[in-house]
Amino acid sequence: MRRLVVDVRPGDYSVVRLAPDAPVPAGLLDAPGLVSVTRTPDELSIVCPTEVAPESDTGEHGWRLLTVRGPLEFTLTGIMAALSGELAAAGVSLFALSTYDTDHLLVKDENLERAVRALSEAGHDVVRD
Repeated sequence: MRRLVVDVRPGDYSVVRLAPDAPVPAGLLDAPGLVSVTRTPDELSIVCPTEVAPESDTGEHGWRLLTVRGPLEFTLTGIMAALSGELAAAGVSLFALSTYDTDHLLVKDENLERAVRALSEAGHDVVRD
């Protein structure tokens, strides 16, 4: 696996589940930082900065965002597998998502230092803002 540069983004993030027919909350896509909205037949899933997270009975808060510097070519293979494997070996669970340009990992705030250490020890450059 090639050496990657992983940025630790500032702020807390939330992962929230809404009903599948719920509207996307107004103004959500205008929020700074990463905002991901995914609709399936079973849910509307939102990843966003905690300060703009919609109210929900089903949600997880206290996530920190790690972003692989991109853009990454679609022909590259094994990036998410390598990063998730390194974190798994360190006992760090994650929530992963990909965008057109790159990959993102969310880890719980209490596991951030362990995640940074694991990625650094695996040879990646981890940069804090």
